[in-house]
Amino acid sequence: MVERTGGYRERPSGLDGAVVWTRTVESGDSVPVLPDGSIDLLWREGTLLVAGPDTGPYRPDAAPGTRFAGLRFPPGSAPALLGVPAHELRDRRLELADLWPVATVRALTAEANAASDPAAGLEAIALRRAADLGPLDPLPRLVVAALESGASVAVAADAAGIGARALHRRSLAAFGYGPKTLARILRMRRALAAVRAGMSLALAAAHAGYADQAHFTREVTRLAGSPPGALLGGPSPAE
Repeated sequence: MVERTGGYRERPSGLDGAVVWTRTVESGDSVPVLPDGSIDLLWREGTLLVAGPDTGPYRPDAAPGTRFAGLRFPPGSAPALLGVPAHELRDRRLELADLWPVATVRALTAEANAASDPAAGLEAIALRRAADLGPLDPLPRLVVAALESGASVAVAADAAGIGARALHRRSLAAFGYGPKTLARILRMRRALAAVRAGMSLALAAAHAGYADQAHFTREVTRLAGSPPGALLGGPSPAE
């Protein structure tokens, strides 16, 4: 696993595009969870939960010492695996038992608890679910690839082979919000990653396609609740 910040660690998952992570809450933790277009399957001290796609910063309320494990699905893939449209999960944290039959969740919770590492248990559950479902709809990946390259929503719709209205409707189901919001979130993530890699704020703003550094700062403050300089402690999980 790769150490990222405090008690948080992550690694690539065997599920294509997903990330497996663990975290133990430390005293004084204050880094918010930032919007990223993703949905997470979580284990929290023996309970399975789902963290929906965020439209703003989320600050977990957990006591020091609380243990989490998670599987962060790539944007757009979780709704098919969970059987729930993403917009129904937007800005929410739910127990998996609120979405799936209680008996099923009880068995899956026991499986995760019995694993040598709860994160590995979650990964095994997701891999099995993905294998049962077969190939996923390719549209979300096409849309994300287009928007991450800096393409406009119109170009993303063309890449997906659908019209703008259909893209908006399907984006709500896949990502939890429309393509314009997704593009803003992906651009913010791209710019913050560039700053963490060593770019200045001005260069990162240009790299990500902002008009200037002031535009970058305004957008990050709107989406993350704080300006870029206050968010450079690294990404955090999605409790």
